[in-house]
Amino acid sequence: MDGVTYFGVRHLSPAAAFHLRRALDAARPSMVLVEGPSDLNDQMQWLWHPATQYPVAIMAYTNTPPVRSILYPFARYAPEIQAILWAHEHNVPCRFMDLPSGTFLAFDEREETSAASDDGDSKNTTESVYRRLEILTGEEHDAFWERHFEQTEDYQAACNAFGQELRASTADHARRAAENTVREAYMKRVIEDTTDSGIPPEEIFCVCGAYHVEGLKACAPMTDEEQNALPCADSRATLMPYSYYRLTTRSGYGAGNQAPAYFDLLWDCLNGEGLEGAAGRYLVQLAAAHRKAGNIVSSAEVIEALRLAQTIAPLRGSRYPVLRDLKDAAITTMGHGNHSELAVAFAEVEIGKTIGYLPEGVSRTSVQEDFYRQLKRLKLEKFRVHETQPLDLDLREKLTVKSKEAAFLDLHRSFFLHRLRVLGVHFAAPRVSRQDRANWGEYWDLRWTPEIEIEVVEASLLGDTIEGAADFALRERARQAASIDEAAGVFQDAFLCGMPAAAAHALRALQGLSVDTAALAAVAATAERLSLVVRYGDLRQFDAALVVPLLEQLYLRACLTAEESCRCDAKSASEVTQAIDRINTLQLNHAFLDASKWISLLETISDRDDLNTKCSGFAMAVLLERGAVDEALLQREVSRRLSPGVPAELGAGWFEGLAGKNRYALITRLSLWRQLSDYLDELDDTAFRRALVFLRRAFADFSPSEKSDIAENLGEIWGVNPTQTAEVLMEAPTEEEQAAFAELDEFDFDDI
Repeated sequence: MDGVTYFGVRHLSPAAAFHLRRALDAARPSMVLVEGPSDLNDQMQWLWHPATQYPVAIMAYTNTPPVRSILYPFARYAPEIQAILWAHEHNVPCRFMDLPSGTFLAFDEREETSAASDDGDSKNTTESVYRRLEILTGEEHDAFWERHFEQTEDYQAACNAFGQELRASTADHARRAAENTVREAYMKRVIEDTTDSGIPPEEIFCVCGAYHVEGLKACAPMTDEEQNALPCADSRATLMPYSYYRLTTRSGYGAGNQAPAYFDLLWDCLNGEGLEGAAGRYLVQLAAAHRKAGNIVSSAEVIEALRLAQTIAPLRGSRYPVLRDLKDAAITTMGHGNHSELAVAFAEVEIGKTIGYLPEGVSRTSVQEDFYRQLKRLKLEKFRVHETQPLDLDLREKLTVKSKEAAFLDLHRSFFLHRLRVLGVHFAAPRVSRQDRANWGEYWDLRWTPEIEIEVVEASLLGDTIEGAADFALRERARQAASIDEAAGVFQDAFLCGMPAAAAHALRALQGLSVDTAALAAVAATAERLSLVVRYGDLRQFDAALVVPLLEQLYLRACLTAEESCRCDAKSASEVTQAIDRINTLQLNHAFLDASKWISLLETISDRDDLNTKCSGFAMAVLLERGAVDEALLQREVSRRLSPGVPAELGAGWFEGLAGKNRYALITRLSLWRQLSDYLDELDDTAFRRALVFLRRAFADFSPSEKSDIAENLGEIWGVNPTQTAEVLMEAPTEEEQAAFAELDEFDFDDI
């Protein structure tokens, strides 16, 4: 097939794209073949669509989990895209000619399964050649390429020569070598099929990586038997918007640019005033970005940077300054020798925030279509930008609007965002609520990235719509739940997603698991989740009637197990007190839960001497907060617990529990602090040291204002200056003391 034109390119090279279009203008071929998966030709119509804005990417993915995907990203300065656009502009047929995407995905699967037995022969891979080149030239590969190829006039000859040398210098391990051989044989078969269709070889123009030019010239076409033997994974493909950040090598894309926005600038210059204008445009943009970040840059500094870069370039072997020269010059003049001063501006000008756009009607999965349809219906399209934007929702019905859709717009937005969260689509991240006693407000941070498109595509394996996929995901989680806490989490997510059927399914799983669950912490956490649903079900249009019986059951179980749970060691005491606090809040929030049963239980726990003293002290604190303890009883209990006859760690542990809640009520009781002071005065040195460690832990998380109030009390009791007392009390625990607090839970004082 002599006569076929092979034009070697480097992916994402502006010079390659520029000289390629010149070569196409000169050749005027009847068929353009481009290196790319041959089964994705139906996506080309969107690549030349006038509404398409680059960068975009074709993504092929497997239809069965685990989802494997392969991406083909394109910028407007990619030579493959310019070849496709040229063909469309000149009404010339254009086709992809590489292996089908399903075959690439099958290769990836085989590579994963054979990774453990890989021969590891990678001493002369393409990447290692680039590293050796960097050592020889003293600069990064991108800078070397820009200096010697982006600025050359005879690009095709230089690039093909580079490809020949690269091919001769690399000896990839067996799998890579075999894959390249198969790819080139397949591409040669496509070329042969094209000539068989009646197009003369001299009218065929092939655009491929420079590495493959010699291989395509020398190899034989793939036979029918070889083609039929190719593996192929069951897969589909979609087109998706992309971003310049994702095109960068720093994002992990191996064939990307370090500075795609800068290469976009080079493309504009090549098609405008020429590369001689690139240095000035870059430095002006850099100065503008630096000023935008709040810094001062003078025109003189910009001019000096340009002069310095133009001086450096010929010394380093290029006609015009390359990015490395421009950055060095800018750091010297505008950054005063410090890269850090210009780091933000560099990122703005070299990478940028450009995100592609695809017109409506582009081939997508049904879940993708539903995703974009929901964005439009819920008026969330404006949030499809690369920067994080806040979204505050008011879930209450809007009474000033006419339509039901508008009245519950924010509620439906909440449902949608929670469904995306359940599916692992990171379009929105919830922020902490600013409300203490209400739940009608939700606060989100929204940010679109190309990864979101991949996550939406992966969700298509679970259903045909966002809601359907979320329903499947929730039901699977409910089926796999091993504890009531996990099942309650699924139920709460279904509630937040506005999906009653999935919630009912999770509730049945929760009821089944609750039969065998006795751990107080798990029961309390689950009850707390269900309480949220009962309290705010109406707000989210959810019928919580089915939840009430289960909530009553969990409350009764907590009342039956709380006392025995307090027979725990110091390490578990904090978990038990947190559970007691949750159950207490639960009862206060729901009048249908028997208060007398709970108060009676707390009285028993606070009175018993054989339970963990921190738990007993915390039970007393809860009773005090609820007004179920009079002053006389509190004083008697303090006297009993804080007495020399009680081991120091037990007395101090009880006080730690008492101080775990309602501190203001404790601080205002001067008699309590007098009793604590008297207790410490009566201890001998050994007992005092033991008690002091526990008391330091008890006071460790008091706020400065609380410590100041305590200092006033103790200053009055001791007859000293409250300010001096506060200096001691407000001193933060040292690292040694904090380490000692952690060791207390496992320390046996009886061994002293």
